[in-house]
Amino acid sequence: MQAKLSTMFQSLRVRNYRLFATGQLIKLIGVWMMFIAQDWLVLELSDNSATALGVVTALQFTPVLLLTLLSGRLADRYDKRMLLFVANAFWTALALVMSILVITGLVQLWHVFAFAALLGVANAVETPVRQAFVSELVGVPLLPNALSLNAATFNSARIVGPAVAGLAIAAFDVGPVFLFSALSSIAPLVNVVRMRAAELHRKDLPPAGQRDQAKVVDGLRYVARRPDLLLPMVVMSVIGMSLFNFQLTLAALAKTVFNTGAASFGLFSTALAVGALVGALAGTGRRSRPSVWLVLGAAVGCASFGTLVGLAPAYWLVVALLLPTGFFMVFFAQAANQRVQLGVDAAFRGRVMALWVLVFLGTNPVGAPIIGWVAETYGAGASIWIGGLLSLAAALLALTWQLRRSGARLRMRVLPMPRFYVVSPGAE
Repeated sequence: MQAKLSTMFQSLRVRNYRLFATGQLIKLIGVWMMFIAQDWLVLELSDNSATALGVVTALQFTPVLLLTLLSGRLADRYDKRMLLFVANAFWTALALVMSILVITGLVQLWHVFAFAALLGVANAVETPVRQAFVSELVGVPLLPNALSLNAATFNSARIVGPAVAGLAIAAFDVGPVFLFSALSSIAPLVNVVRMRAAELHRKDLPPAGQRDQAKVVDGLRYVARRPDLLLPMVVMSVIGMSLFNFQLTLAALAKTVFNTGAASFGLFSTALAVGALVGALAGTGRRSRPSVWLVLGAAVGCASFGTLVGLAPAYWLVVALLLPTGFFMVFFAQAANQRVQLGVDAAFRGRVMALWVLVFLGTNPVGAPIIGWVAETYGAGASIWIGGLLSLAAALLALTWQLRRSGARLRMRVLPMPRFYVVSPGAE
């Protein structure tokens, strides 16, 4: 057990990564608390409008759709550490302003809309840079472990943040939650400054005039020539747009279907995050690039359980189903992320990861308003199971395409326990 735990957390032995992960954990707990408070505030200001929730989500992710590819270009041309500091400083300033508006009672719905959009700008710059920066913190040999720990950090925050936020909103209202979020975002700023630049795994940047132009279109062409990178991105774009809207749908499900309060909404988010944390830790022992079959199998599992969540008739059953849904959601996303990161050339990592972030987060502006409208018109449950069925169709189509392309066959073994496996004519 000691050896297993040592292997699971081995990236934390690297000082720079330890600082990075600690700062992210503190910030993300505050971020998830703020997301819960923001959604609750929107419902209060809009008379329980699921459409308004969809608009906020769309505004929050629209900058990702518009700016992420340019951020990837910046990541391939400039110091990622400095870019992270600037993006996090902008985020902190925004969170402080918003917390003041909420605490003083001056906040209006349009303030929340504007805040979500500006927060999206900071996120559009920070996320692809952060994704590409991990390889500089630990080097390629530890990259799979570090990426899995990143997901574990993210989902640990998703467990703590919503649970604390639900209780804090019930006890103190939303204002103090926004203030805590603003203060917690200072942690990554401090830790980025404390990192030792000499210990980063990167080449020295040449003078600005001698650097590669890192054109966005070259990154797009690179991915287009690589079916092994393109397939997980296409599947992720569909699932991200149609199913990964639980921030919106679970709030509507809790308040409009089961008529529960903020604490119960926090329990939904916490159940999803507990499963997601287990899914993230399940990938920490991975040492090589995940196979395409692992990625697609996880996508099928994610879509299947997501569909069942939308069809569940009872509150307790939703909580139970959110555990495996969270597991497969993160297991799929992390396996796909690792497949992309471990298959890309270092010179294109920033732009490729920017494209990954675009399909992972940037599809939300397209899907969120539609999902919100479906939730308001046909019910929150329908918005979830419809998204689940669309995701399942995409995963099965991708699996069929890959089987035909590779000449492999899908088989099922009944004993000693039922399982599917792939019979390949050769190595993948």
